[in-house]
Amino acid sequence: MNHRWNYQPITHEQEEKSRELAQELGISPILGQLLVQRGIETVAEAKKFFRPQLPELHDPFLMEDMDIAVERLNKAMGKKERILIYGDYDVDGTTSVALVYKFLQQYYSNIDYYIPDRYNEGYGVSYQGIDYAYETDVKLIIVLDCGIKAVEEITYAKEKGIDFIICDHHVPDDELPPAVAILNPKRADNTYPYIHLSGCGVGFKYMQAFAINNGIEFHHLIPLLDLVAVSVASDIVPIMGENRILTYHGLKQLNSNPSVGLKAIIDICGLTEKDITVSDIVFKIGPRINASGRIQNGKEAVDLLTEKDFSQALEKANQINQYNETRKDLDKNMTEEANNIVDALEGLADRRSIVIYNENWHKGVIGIVASRLTEVYYRPAVVLTRTDDMATGSARSVSGFDVYKAIEHCRDLLENFGGHTYAAGLSMKVENVPVFTERFEKYVTEHILPEQTSAVIDINAIIDFRDITSKFHSDLKRFNPFGPDNPKPIFCTKHVYDYGTSKVVGRDQEHIKLELVDNKSNNVMNGIAFGQSSHVRYIKTKRSFDICYTIEENSHKRGEVQLQIEDIKPTEE
Repeated sequence: MNHRWNYQPITHEQEEKSRELAQELGISPILGQLLVQRGIETVAEAKKFFRPQLPELHDPFLMEDMDIAVERLNKAMGKKERILIYGDYDVDGTTSVALVYKFLQQYYSNIDYYIPDRYNEGYGVSYQGIDYAYETDVKLIIVLDCGIKAVEEITYAKEKGIDFIICDHHVPDDELPPAVAILNPKRADNTYPYIHLSGCGVGFKYMQAFAINNGIEFHHLIPLLDLVAVSVASDIVPIMGENRILTYHGLKQLNSNPSVGLKAIIDICGLTEKDITVSDIVFKIGPRINASGRIQNGKEAVDLLTEKDFSQALEKANQINQYNETRKDLDKNMTEEANNIVDALEGLADRRSIVIYNENWHKGVIGIVASRLTEVYYRPAVVLTRTDDMATGSARSVSGFDVYKAIEHCRDLLENFGGHTYAAGLSMKVENVPVFTERFEKYVTEHILPEQTSAVIDINAIIDFRDITSKFHSDLKRFNPFGPDNPKPIFCTKHVYDYGTSKVVGRDQEHIKLELVDNKSNNVMNGIAFGQSSHVRYIKTKRSFDICYTIEENSHKRGEVQLQIEDIKPTEE
């Protein structure tokens, strides 16, 4: 892919601020610049950023309906009512259910959990789930990571004498369901200071409020933070503000004392001896939890996440690992088929979006395929398959474009839809697919900005190899955890040369292992450029080139730095 490099030098005023900040904190001016780029301009703000503290979490009772939700839960426990914890089948949903169930189970036994089947019930609150609750004498359902649009289903539950408490973070419609309480920081009448919580984050705030109300000390909640970190990283919500505090301490928990179920997943991912990061969750832990709901049933993920016996957990983790292998095969085949369909589309070069439909595709993998298409073609993508007489699918977006709004614009053609800025789900009658494709394309064409339609690498700073000292690297690590709103910094170094030892590696000789020098120092830097072997011929000509990269720890040599090369370009004379 041909990337456009975008570097916006900081203003003179920002430069002054970053120099002062760096001096007071005893860090490199380059890192001072990174702080200023993130809106951090005082020493106090920087200290909060580098050392997020749990007492800085917001008061959960600032959330609309929180007092009602806690009161209804207390009443259910007091009257010994049966409670059902209900959630979505993805990572955010299953971690949410596991968190609330594990916490309440310590104080109350008449409790169960339920995850709808992706294939028989579909997304969100189902009539089948409500019937199961009614048959098992459930009086209160706490629904997590879904439910905000389930107006008819919750009305049906109410008629059966079942109350609902909704803990969701998806964008609500104008009409809210008739639940006893709705905890959602994206409500129009929201009073909570932070709107970007994950579904599991909303569940955590509910348990925090329940604990405060019942005199349970906060330290009893800390073991649940590993689940919150997994949800935040997997659901790709911003990692600033309250999410940064939750993720920072959740990663601490994940690395020092993970729950039995997560420990089993860590083992099968081969992460036991490693310092686990957000990237490890996104690429290794999250996909395995997700595979359960994609291939079989999400309930198996909750069974694993709530397991107390390690040997049992390991058995369940191995089963989930098998689902992940199946998922990978499906993903590979479907992505190839999808690429062939897209390449054959008429007028592809002029299109601003991609909508494709294949009735034989596996419903559990279409979201991943949509993500792959946005990465390759850099356009919002909708991938649809057939479920009974409906076209159901997933949408993914490119940086800065709100795909949820684009889908909402076509709502009269849809039976159902939900989601947020970068990811959404939708269903429609099969005959509506061609009209939807046209309408979606028209909306995207009118609203997408030119810079959102090509792959851009945003460069934070132009530096020399001599700037990359061991102190620089250890200070840079304090910017963790990285994610949306706090991306991993990308650096650029100009006029670099092959040291003479760079070589092509990988099963298909697709990567380059680099040893590089620049013209300012004698430092030889190690680097890896994944999938960029096409550049090797130029590199070997001994001419200079420019690189942009992130700075990583070498996984084979602890403490040693390795550059992960994002892109390579010949130096412009």
